[in-house]
Amino acid sequence: MEYSVTNMFAQKMTENVYVKAFAEGEEMEQRELPPMVSVLLASYNHEKYIEAAVRSVMEQKGVAFELIVLDDGSKDKSPEILEKLSAELKFRYIHRENKGVVATLNEMLELARGKYFCTFSSDDIMPPDRLRKQSDYLVSHPEAAGCFGQVKPMSENGIVSENLDPVFLKSVPEIRFEEFFLGLKPLHGCAEMFVTEKVRRLGGYDTRFFFEDYPLYLKVLYEYGPQPVLPDIVCCHYRDHGNNMHANHNRMYAEFLRIIELYKDHKLYSQAVKNWKANWFSALAYAQKGEALKRLPQLATFSAAFFKRLPKLFIPRMFLKY
Repeated sequence: MEYSVTNMFAQKMTENVYVKAFAEGEEMEQRELPPMVSVLLASYNHEKYIEAAVRSVMEQKGVAFELIVLDDGSKDKSPEILEKLSAELKFRYIHRENKGVVATLNEMLELARGKYFCTFSSDDIMPPDRLRKQSDYLVSHPEAAGCFGQVKPMSENGIVSENLDPVFLKSVPEIRFEEFFLGLKPLHGCAEMFVTEKVRRLGGYDTRFFFEDYPLYLKVLYEYGPQPVLPDIVCCHYRDHGNNMHANHNRMYAEFLRIIELYKDHKLYSQAVKNWKANWFSALAYAQKGEALKRLPQLATFSAAFFKRLPKLFIPRMFLKY
């Protein structure tokens, strides 16, 4: 089934402008609103979490939006669950063979009709009013190519932290290419909203890499300049269940080094390599000390970034702050 979605299907129907018009006695057909925001949700083997993720998007209020869900060849019950949800909630749902997350997002980006778009993971929860708040910000700041918000960690069984993840507050109030390139300031992959046409102009997601966010964010910052990071908009309750991409440190950081090589002519490239190697070593020294020791010859550099992290190798994990 393929349907476009607006918030007219939310539970409190009187909040939809068309339903409100009916309530006020105006005669007009109930039809879909052109979406202001497109939500792109790539689904893959998250049968335990996918329904909660979808419903959290569909409960958004205050802005016309569409939800596009593409199941990337899941081998669990995700397709069956999504088929039922799409019939109930009327969003656009596509199921096909596995092609990977980057190809999946590019397909959905081509389908997106919203002026703005954001991606969302099939194991996370979208807090209320996220779409309205971010789109309102972009409407009032037309010079921006996008904006980023904050996230709250969430346990595997759905218990949400009361506090924002402090790591991403470091990037407030804006982030520049140089800071992101050097790994000095982070951005969360489920906290962005972009102007759709500006990302399409850059060619969408880079198919040369296996994860999607870092290459695109670098390109946006390089081409469009510094972008705002908002301290007071929670965009995602990020579920940590042990199978997240960040847990595969070797694969992830090796890819970071491949990505920054695209900018090897930049004056900060050599420093960026040292910083990302130091970050790689730091992650291993916290989580896999044996692996950190094994990779020491590969990751050691004569830099302040590395020497600052070297002591982590000898400090028990219980005394370390990740």
